[in-house]
Amino acid sequence: MGSPRRPTYASPGRRQPSVPAEPEVISASKSAPEADTPSLSGRKNAKDAGRKRSADKVSAGKASVGGAPADKAPAVKAPAGTDNVLAFPEPPGKRLKRNIMVTLGSVLALVCALLAAAIFSPVLAVGTVSVSGTRLVTTEQVQAALEPLKGKPLPQISDEEVSRLLAPLVQIKSVSTQARPPSGLVVQVLERVPVALVKQGEQYQLVDVDGVVLASPADPATVALPVIDGGAGTIGKDLFQATAAVLGALPLDVLSKLSNASAQSVDAVELQLVDGQTIIWGNAGEKELKAKVLEALLKVPADPKNPVRVYDVSAPRHPVTR
Repeated sequence: MGSPRRPTYASPGRRQPSVPAEPEVISASKSAPEADTPSLSGRKNAKDAGRKRSADKVSAGKASVGGAPADKAPAVKAPAGTDNVLAFPEPPGKRLKRNIMVTLGSVLALVCALLAAAIFSPVLAVGTVSVSGTRLVTTEQVQAALEPLKGKPLPQISDEEVSRLLAPLVQIKSVSTQARPPSGLVVQVLERVPVALVKQGEQYQLVDVDGVVLASPADPATVALPVIDGGAGTIGKDLFQATAAVLGALPLDVLSKLSNASAQSVDAVELQLVDGQTIIWGNAGEKELKAKVLEALLKVPADPKNPVRVYDVSAPRHPVTR
């Protein structure tokens, strides 16, 4: 017959207190632990040490990521081979381009230095002035007017400056200059062309086509130019300009044969030859064609039986002689 004691059951979550064994139950003794099996406390200590090492590694990683150096952060080694960098040679095209730029810069600097020396150097200063083309003015007058140019470097002298210095000499219409290093200056003068003598009272004035007074000859008989009685002040500016324009269109050989010129109006200009013949010119229109026709008519041999007294070129395409 079994024991009258009922068995007790322990719940999974609660540990029931052990019941003291009855005297008749023999308790088995614990066997000694095996040498290769670690104890519970040893396993716990090893586990805690591993966790600590993992935490230290995580802390060190966070410190290096945030930028603050860690006390015991492991040194990071550079990738192998980065300390030996290969230096590639410079491309030939780039080297050639650089050499060309350096050479051009040197040449440009040299040219600038030479130009500066030529422009400002006293070695090229004007020492002598040669003049040509003068008839109404003398060479001495031109040289005296250009005296301020003495000692000035040749490259700094221009035609405009020479023209400004010669402006008081109204006989000069234009000039051109040429430098003759190291110190010579050549001035070519283009004078105005006189076309008539203007009679003002008892005085005669030599004028060009623009009415500019060029000179006052002492003996007008020596001047082979026609005479305009009264001049611009008496016959009026328009009449004078019309007459002067006609005279300016005539060839020199025809102009030298004229005795005087007159105009009743701008459309009725007349010329008088030294032998008494009259030229009816008309207005100033087609003056070049009229001048050629008149020159051709004057070259026709004279007929003693029918001498020509009037040359009418007012209609140059249908000239008339009578």
